[in-house]
Amino acid sequence: MKYIFILFASCFLANSQVKTDALNLMPWPQSISVTNGSFALDKNFKVNITGNPNPRIFARTSQFLRRLDGRTGLFFNQGFVTKINEFPSAQLQINCSQSGKIGINQDESYQLEIQSNKITINANSDLGAIHALETLLQLLQNNSTSYYFPTATISDFPRFTWRGLMIDAARHFQPVDVIKRNLDAMAAMKMNVFHWHLTDDQGWRIELKNHPKLIQLSSDGNYYTQEEIKNIVKYADERGIMVVPEIDVPGHGSAILTAYPEVGSKLNFDENTYSLERNSGIFTPTLDPSNPKTYQLLSEIFDEVCPLFLGNFFHIGGDENEGKDWDSNPKIQEFKKKNNFANNHELQTYFTMQLIPMLKKHNKTLMGWEEIMTKNLSKEAIIHSWKGSNEGIAAGQSLVNAVKNGYKTVLSNGYYIDLMLGVENHYLNDPMPKNITLTTEEKARILGGEAPIWSELVTPTTIDSRIWPRTAAIAERLWSNENITDMTSLRKRMNVISLQLEELGITHIRNKEVLLRHISNNQTNTALEDFSNICEPLKLYSRNNEGTEYKTYSPFTLFADASTPDAKDALGFDAAVTNYLKNKSSENQLLVTDYFKKWINVNAELIELSSNAPLIQPLLPLSKSLSDLSQQLLLKIEKKQIVNPTLVNDLLEQCNSKNHADVELAVYNSLKKLVSAE
Repeated sequence: MKYIFILFASCFLANSQVKTDALNLMPWPQSISVTNGSFALDKNFKVNITGNPNPRIFARTSQFLRRLDGRTGLFFNQGFVTKINEFPSAQLQINCSQSGKIGINQDESYQLEIQSNKITINANSDLGAIHALETLLQLLQNNSTSYYFPTATISDFPRFTWRGLMIDAARHFQPVDVIKRNLDAMAAMKMNVFHWHLTDDQGWRIELKNHPKLIQLSSDGNYYTQEEIKNIVKYADERGIMVVPEIDVPGHGSAILTAYPEVGSKLNFDENTYSLERNSGIFTPTLDPSNPKTYQLLSEIFDEVCPLFLGNFFHIGGDENEGKDWDSNPKIQEFKKKNNFANNHELQTYFTMQLIPMLKKHNKTLMGWEEIMTKNLSKEAIIHSWKGSNEGIAAGQSLVNAVKNGYKTVLSNGYYIDLMLGVENHYLNDPMPKNITLTTEEKARILGGEAPIWSELVTPTTIDSRIWPRTAAIAERLWSNENITDMTSLRKRMNVISLQLEELGITHIRNKEVLLRHISNNQTNTALEDFSNICEPLKLYSRNNEGTEYKTYSPFTLFADASTPDAKDALGFDAAVTNYLKNKSSENQLLVTDYFKKWINVNAELIELSSNAPLIQPLLPLSKSLSDLSQQLLLKIEKKQIVNPTLVNDLLEQCNSKNHADVELAVYNSLKKLVSAE
């Protein structure tokens, strides 16, 4: 019945496009009907709650009131919502029949009806009601004198049950306030899983009172106390978000082995055998799967860590174990032979299977990256697919194999936001394979997706700009109907949502100004900002060559750190070029040539700024190439002069350079289209 409803909703959207175009909803609801009316807001606006919801609904509703009042400045008479049926005559009535449970496969649906004199939210649980309040906030409209909600009827529910964000707090530690503000943003985008990557080669981030050496030797003093972890888990729970911790084993083991070298796989060891990594990459330190002390230590760690987390899932990593130390250790090789393990993969499966009862003891289901999957792995484990795309069996082997072999799975391939790819790459990537036939049961094993932000090149100052607003598009892909794919609509709505996320506390916009001011040495930085709007950080890990260009303590306050994917002027320029090539009218020509004149001026101003700002110097070769090419194209397009094609092509290729300031010109492809067509 649900799928028939979705089909109806899609048909309805097509017939009411004019009415819904003005709305900036993310994720887009499954069904929405907008009518010609409005609910006007005034200071007497109140909220009432009925039913039997979880008490989290009171805090969330009170926060809704404060956010709405903050946007409208109406000074609402109602301060806080503290109990059931507190204001029976309130204009907004929230009806929840039961308390929501944090986890997957929960009823998160809601119905929202806005009439001219009343607003009603009906939800089976408070989880759905919380989502409805976020939608209602996004529906706020205004004219010159007042604020209002359009009259509308919305029926909504998520397409996938696992809609996650992973934050790596191991390589670069992310303080509590960073985690909390991103949990707020996740809730606004109806995401429900926070995957917390807490250990890696570069650090151990969990306070363990029974094993204090992990903090003393392996954290550089940057870790979460147990009280902080409990507080964050509670903070997430209040927002309908489940926290999934990750302790990455048996590989990525430098931090744990720095404290406990005796469970490492190197044949000869002492207390100085292992040390924290300062570079990025894949390293050999690996736990010894043949040593009983390994499992004793892990069991004791899980006994202390598991009770800190309320959810039913625990991520054990399991990725990128090259097994070099296993191969070079005769004792481990003898253990393999004795147990008839054909290869290291089977040995790792043995290791993983020992962890399952340790976690089951605490009602936790084991989850790991796709490398943990073998024919002998327990079907209870969840496979986290990250290597292959979902375009076909050859490219998406892990996800397809997982569901066909009886495993539940979560997709992260295509959602790696640290790759610095544009939003389109993530938005059009669907967890459900397009070209592969799956049974109904197999499809049900695809739980959803998760956006990972690995923090090799991320600090608390820049992390928000690497997560948002692109993750809002991923949230929509995991919530909304699969047919909601229009990029023009997405970009328009995402621009508004981006501002609302900063209103909520995300720093992706304001911190860019902080970085640019630093780079310009506190000079007026308009030109620097203009240049940043056509530059993007190098993509696909090419910025940090072989993981050694940047160390964990390197400066991340440079131009590449201030630049972001989806450079906004690059998008505008591409639209101008496309229109010009279709119709070379004087108006379309002017739109293109205005960019050239702007970039020529930007280059001149950057040169002037650089005389008192050394950090601008690395940008100048790229800026000069763009300025020189712009001058040639102005001569050709505006002055109708003949220019040297060899010179133009040479300048074009200089604009494609990846050798300056760890950025690339995002306008290169548009310039190439223009040069090729002229």
